[in-house]
Amino acid sequence: MKSEGNPLDLRVWLEQVRALDELTEVVGADWNLELGAISELNAKKDLPPALLFDEIKDYPKGFRLVTCSSASPARLSTMLRMETERSPLKLVQALRGKPSEWQTNAVNYDPVVTASGPVFENTLSGDAVDVNLFPSPLWHEKDGGRYIGTGCMVVTRDFDSDWVNVGAYRNMIHDRNHVGLNMIPAKHGAIQYRKYMKAGKPFPVAIVLGCDPLGYWISGLEVPFGMCEYNYIGAIMRQPVSVVNGPLTGLPFPAAAEIVLEGWAYPGDERIEGPFGEFHGYYSSQAETAPVVTIERIHYRNNPIIMGSPPAKPPNDYSYAKAVTRSAMLTDALHAAGVPDVVAAWAHEIGGARMFNVVAIKQRYAGHARQAGHVLSQCGVGAYLSRYAVVVDEDIDPSNLHEVMWAVATRTEPDLDIDIIKRGMGSKADPMAIAYQHKGFSSKAVIDACRPYDFINEFPPVAEASRELQEKTRTKWQHIL
Repeated sequence: MKSEGNPLDLRVWLEQVRALDELTEVVGADWNLELGAISELNAKKDLPPALLFDEIKDYPKGFRLVTCSSASPARLSTMLRMETERSPLKLVQALRGKPSEWQTNAVNYDPVVTASGPVFENTLSGDAVDVNLFPSPLWHEKDGGRYIGTGCMVVTRDFDSDWVNVGAYRNMIHDRNHVGLNMIPAKHGAIQYRKYMKAGKPFPVAIVLGCDPLGYWISGLEVPFGMCEYNYIGAIMRQPVSVVNGPLTGLPFPAAAEIVLEGWAYPGDERIEGPFGEFHGYYSSQAETAPVVTIERIHYRNNPIIMGSPPAKPPNDYSYAKAVTRSAMLTDALHAAGVPDVVAAWAHEIGGARMFNVVAIKQRYAGHARQAGHVLSQCGVGAYLSRYAVVVDEDIDPSNLHEVMWAVATRTEPDLDIDIIKRGMGSKADPMAIAYQHKGFSSKAVIDACRPYDFINEFPPVAEASRELQEKTRTKWQHIL
């Protein structure tokens, strides 16, 4: 292990993205809805570039914001320190087994504390503290306020241990020195917060508003209880994270962070927060009380860059990266459960990488397709918020919705090929929870869209050029195709 750490510098990563020709600079957008709408429409393109906004209305040149950071296979593979890959399914295969490998190796990559870093180029305290100095968008018309923290890292420490947690919890601006801290009760940061509140002590918080996107991406994953996300990030990079300790809270944050807000969530200080859109594209929860962080210190680099990552109707800013990561995890789960001849799995963006999952198999025996479908629907990775699990043959690309739905339309008999699971795992985050008769439960469908195994040899052949002929033709006629 190297003695020097990686400072998680966003600017280094942006130059790599520029070299991939996947960075577009946008000048003059309005923070009031326009910036969000541009990002949303960009995310719906086939290969959306990352967007770097500058000269944002009402803000000086150089106070920037980046969105759509992980919305392509090339950028995501670069972010995860892998060989640059431009094929989604090949990236999923390359990711197989990686999460467990990273988790195993994380213990070897404690963060390295350094004395200083670019994050301390500017510091504000006292009456000079004002989060409105930075371009925080009103992302959508129905949002409850301006959100300065979307692609952020919230650093906290356990009350009765040295465990440092880094979570991705959104931050709505209340006023110049107060921001909301929205945490789902089961999240690690919320568990730590409740310990401080029970003891009647202020909860120390450091909010990182910009760094290498690997930082905020891992902050939003399910890292094991008690493990620090910095260790997990270090395992991915095969190099420890370089951090500095906050002068106010003592909390560690990346040495090259763009903007860091330090402060405290005081007992009893809660305010109305939201509403804000969810990953599946709905406002599932309305405005409700959430903890407030009183900001007492701001550190920022010259010409700072906020990392923006707003949820919206998919495809959105981060739905592609979620889809790739969860697809690899689902593929591993199917193999671990003993399902043979799994060709590929895909967690579709349309379902927030949870609600509509597809697996392609090479059928080997009667019942193979049903086995794969039920495991896909009910495995540990796939059960939460799952709704549809679709099984297709190996000639179908599970990531291609046109091919998947063609298989559903032409290879299923509804009364035979759709299994309904009742009283499955539900969630209050599900927009359909409003209609559930039994709260906490939801039904799930397993769709066997494979050719009937008992008639597989008699099933009509597909009227399509062979894969070999397609590739040969694309190569010869690429200037047309």
